[in-house]
Amino acid sequence: MVEPAQIRDMTQADIDAVAAIRVRGWQAAYAGLMPQAYLDGLSAAEDAAKRREFFEAAPPEVVNLVAERDGGLVGWAVFGPVRAVDGAPPGPASEGELYALYLPPEHIGTGIGRALMDACLVRAGRNGFRALCLWVLKGNARARRFYERAGFRADGAEEAYEVAGVAVPEVRYRMPLPSSGEPPAGSQGPARSSGSS
Repeated sequence: MVEPAQIRDMTQADIDAVAAIRVRGWQAAYAGLMPQAYLDGLSAAEDAAKRREFFEAAPPEVVNLVAERDGGLVGWAVFGPVRAVDGAPPGPASEGELYALYLPPEHIGTGIGRALMDACLVRAGRNGFRALCLWVLKGNARARRFYERAGFRADGAEEAYEVAGVAVPEVRYRMPLPSSGEPPAGSQGPARSSGSS
């Protein structure tokens, strides 16, 4: 039997491992959706420097969670207040946004992503968010299926951002959260989550 991952709050000591997960996640998930030269040029060391800045400057409403198994990190997710898009004002203060959720490619399909997602949903509800949204690449069918299984639904909003001169279209997904701080209906719940609320 595979040992379940422990979900906990990220610390500064996790930043290098999180950067490596993020870069490998981008390279695996976005192959064919973004310019390959851009993906090949991603650097975990450069990403770690940016992560360190973001982590130190993040307000307390921004929550970084990691999944740990056998002493190593096998996933990372971060959520916080919804961001403004295209100069439009941000959404209501009661709405949060899942900014990122990445696993190393070899851990996709092992339940770690779902455990991280469930932990984010529970924490977001406990932190007062009544809904959570996210942006996902329009062509990323695997990620879209994952979010739909978790209970998110596309709300019709779309935007594109530029990566190495190429427009990359995204779609927005949204899900209401229960006020109880419990996982939404259909969720499996965060097994062995050790994050504080």
